[in-house]
Amino acid sequence: MNITLEKINYSELHTSLIFLYGSEVAARSLPFKREETAYLTARRKEDAASLVVFNRLPHKIYVQNFDSELPTAESLEKLRRAASQLQLALMEEKVQRVAVTGEGLIPEEMVAFLEGLHMANYRYDKYKTKKEVLLTDVVLERHILEPQALEENVRLWRRIDVCRDWVNEPVMYLNAPKFADCIKAEAERLGNVKCTVLGQKKIESLKMGGLLAVNRGSEDEARFVVLEYKPADRVNKRPVALVGKGVMYDTGGLNIKPGDYMTEMKSDMAGAATMASVLFAVAENALPVYVTAYLPLTDNRPGKNAYAADDILRMYDGTTVEITNTDAEGRLILADAIAYADRQDPELIIDAATLTGAAVRALGTGAIAGMQQDAASAFALLRIMGDQVYERVVEFPFWKEYDEMLKSEVADLKNCNLGAHAGTITAGRFLAHFAHHPYIHLDIAGVAYYGKRESFYGVGASGYALRLLYAFFQTWHGVGAKS
Repeated sequence: MNITLEKINYSELHTSLIFLYGSEVAARSLPFKREETAYLTARRKEDAASLVVFNRLPHKIYVQNFDSELPTAESLEKLRRAASQLQLALMEEKVQRVAVTGEGLIPEEMVAFLEGLHMANYRYDKYKTKKEVLLTDVVLERHILEPQALEENVRLWRRIDVCRDWVNEPVMYLNAPKFADCIKAEAERLGNVKCTVLGQKKIESLKMGGLLAVNRGSEDEARFVVLEYKPADRVNKRPVALVGKGVMYDTGGLNIKPGDYMTEMKSDMAGAATMASVLFAVAENALPVYVTAYLPLTDNRPGKNAYAADDILRMYDGTTVEITNTDAEGRLILADAIAYADRQDPELIIDAATLTGAAVRALGTGAIAGMQQDAASAFALLRIMGDQVYERVVEFPFWKEYDEMLKSEVADLKNCNLGAHAGTITAGRFLAHFAHHPYIHLDIAGVAYYGKRESFYGVGASGYALRLLYAFFQTWHGVGAKS
């Protein structure tokens, strides 16, 4: 979707128009006939979020009401969701070009609406013969937004689209080696990101026991991708390290998933796709923050010489782990990546992973399960940003007493607590064992992929958490960095 800034002349408009109306203060400037304004006023009284359509054959004016007096974050989220509903109406009417304007708007309100419109307009239709008619061009009233602000946001939204493409792509077309190649190509295109791809032999030489074990059942070699964005004007001397779970497809291994649980498991690499995309977004918009990313990539299959329950692994940092369930594989590859990142002396480690069904059962599909170790201030900032962009994080307890549930009789740890209790927390505590710097764990299992339409996130890969982490870094370089 192409968005441009132009001066909109109502009398010479040759396209459909979206008009955002958030405050009665702007009523004196509404460009409508007296009877239309009266009708619009009545509809606002009935429903402050109503959509009113005026026919201007062959085009239409869509007046999207919203309440600008609501708390800011709530008002902006309602604009995103309104844009999502309007996108469906425009698609139904096969509208491909619209102009967007309004009265009494602040830039943040226009950005929120455009964000919802852009994200709702995304479709993963690469393999569809008959495609839906989507918006291709949006003309924006130029006095509402500065060009630089629009360009920065558009780059972020397009980055979210690429992330969603990666997560939606089937494993038969995007396995670990191919995904590593995609990431490397993107780093080379940007030019300011260093990308190092470690192949199977290097992973073996590093003795990454978790990643190697999960990969044993696969026909495809594993990859370990390291990204570095280190701007000259960086505010932090030590990097913030991002770690993302990259299980390209998860069958459960020898503890194979039932058929209905295996559907959508191409999305089990959403953590890696998200963290790569966050770093690329930060680099593309030249934020002055030093960021690295560590992405372990493999699928989890029951073939070949697949690892099994009762196996004992020796991880990258030397910890031994008893396997109690091969479907708890994500934490194994993450543990190696976190330990590797930890040895680079980062200021902070943040991981993102579609890790546990327990997170979905606890929070549903509207929030991230978050935990922190020695990172209270950074986590507080992340939560504030989550509330602002409406990608919210709920902090779970992270007490050391939960470690008792991971004790093994035959190794240092077991990879999974076999009981039904505290599954999300114990998975996080397992990972925390490998982090000796401030650490934040984000379980995105409930929000990374939707089986049915979820507002502007659509169906399939959502890109959820990318806006959150980008906002975190926007603020981090102002108040968060300590080194």
